[in-house]
Amino acid sequence: MRVEDHLGTITEKGQITLPPAVRQVLGVKPRDHVTFRVTDGRVELLPARMSLESVYGAVKPRKRPENWKSAGRQAREERAKYRASITLKRR
Repeated sequence: MRVEDHLGTITEKGQITLPPAVRQVLGVKPRDHVTFRVTDGRVELLPARMSLESVYGAVKPRKRPENWKSAGRQAREERAKYRASITLKRR
């Protein structure tokens, strides 16, 4: 097991800057959220997993009432394009 220590400083407001190496390991970028998991006096820092509930209402609909069939079709098309681009990158 490889162990690395990275030093950070806590500000007066309780904020801390994550060292670049830690941000890279976590795969987080500015404005991302992280989770602090405390287990038996030990703290783990994890990237926060986004849930549907946490983002509900974040995007306003283009028009009301929403057309859910159209939105579903558009989401499937965008997902298919994304998967196709990933497949092409792997080749």
